[in-house]
Amino acid sequence: MTLPTIDTTVLYPDGSLSSSGVVLHREDLPDGRAAIILDSTAFHPVDAAWPDQPADRGTMSRSIEPYSRVEILDAIVAATDGDSLFIGSDAPVKKGTPEWAFVVAHLVDGAAPFAEGDAVTVSVDAEYRRSLSAGHTACHLASLALNQALAGAWRKDVATDAAGSPNFDALAIDSSTIVPDGSVDVYRIGKSLRKRGFDPESLADPGAVAERANGSLSAWIATGAHASVERPNSLLTGRREWVCDLPDGRISIPCGGTHIGPLDAFEVVSVELAAEQIDGATIVTMRTESTPRR
Repeated sequence: MTLPTIDTTVLYPDGSLSSSGVVLHREDLPDGRAAIILDSTAFHPVDAAWPDQPADRGTMSRSIEPYSRVEILDAIVAATDGDSLFIGSDAPVKKGTPEWAFVVAHLVDGAAPFAEGDAVTVSVDAEYRRSLSAGHTACHLASLALNQALAGAWRKDVATDAAGSPNFDALAIDSSTIVPDGSVDVYRIGKSLRKRGFDPESLADPGAVAERANGSLSAWIATGAHASVERPNSLLTGRREWVCDLPDGRISIPCGGTHIGPLDAFEVVSVELAAEQIDGATIVTMRTESTPRR
């Protein structure tokens, strides 16, 4: 078989934890691993363009002799022009570029006996997926709550978030990392943000800002609001959005990750803020934690 010419069909946006697929391509890598490309997968990959959510954990198994079940060591978004496979940051084009296929590269030990044409089953670690999904949902909620808590810090009009608040999160974000049941988001407030009209003194007391954000989070979680991932198709490059019915209206945020579902899955979502001065800029770290409802 040649390299695929269409994007991988992905099932994880709907919460799937297992899938059956066919090996379209196997490529042995110099580091001793093999990249396995399937037509369809429930396994969430990391995207090098915005690697906030790690890949799922789980296994791949072959249902015919020689029977085999191996650990999936990693899963990464890859691109192919039909002739070559480019994994992760090696891709020379952005996801969605016409005439390119974007696929999930499942990385396994090179000794695994998977071959092109094999029927395989992918199984995802359910608890790890749940914890990352909860972390990603909590991260979105925390960013909205932080934007709301800092809404009075702007002297000029700037782009707003899905809930209508000035979008500090998007304008100041330096890095975002989803962790089990939470996230770590780092923001940089330098000259460019000050020129946009942001007052750094609004974060002179990070604890007070966090308290306001936590008030919003508590109110939102208490509603048990419906939330889901909406998408136009099942392809890896299909535009997906996290949609949530908050008290002030429905919000929609573009997102390629996985999510927990309705907000009644949470007992608590809360944030802590810390700020420090580095090289003339204010670096703000927001740590978000969630507790699942038992």
